[in-house]
Amino acid sequence: MLLTVGVFQAGLSWKAAAGKKAVFYRNFCEMDFRKVAAFFPDDIDRILEDPEMIRNPRKVQAVVKNARAIVTLLNEYDSFSDYLWDFVGGVPMIHTYETQEEVPAVLPEATMIAKDMKKRGFSFVGPVVTYMFLKSAGIIQDQVINREK
Repeated sequence: MLLTVGVFQAGLSWKAAAGKKAVFYRNFCEMDFRKVAAFFPDDIDRILEDPEMIRNPRKVQAVVKNARAIVTLLNEYDSFSDYLWDFVGGVPMIHTYETQEEVPAVLPEATMIAKDMKKRGFSFVGPVVTYMFLKSAGIIQDQVINREK
């Protein structure tokens, strides 16, 4: 689900994309990646007709492409989660900042993971989107010491 929100977040706010969670569940088979991986072009057309959906054909196609990439990943990993956690050795990567302004929009680690994901067939997974969904998953954690500054 977090990857799907990340795909749709590109060019929008995270909050706007996350607000469509129920719509994503409805249109993407309750987020069953195996079912989504089997979508045909008419399934994409059906989704694009939903007035509540963010109707960007490239993003809808990216969700299907990403589901297919996850299916392929299962040849090497037990789950998509295992694949992601493998980058950090199973331990959250924690970054501490003095103020919120110091928190970057992207980290080198997110760039590296995004490159690997693209190499494996994922789409709409640039460094910023990847950083955001890794933070949402708790894989990367940014701690801000002084939130008042």
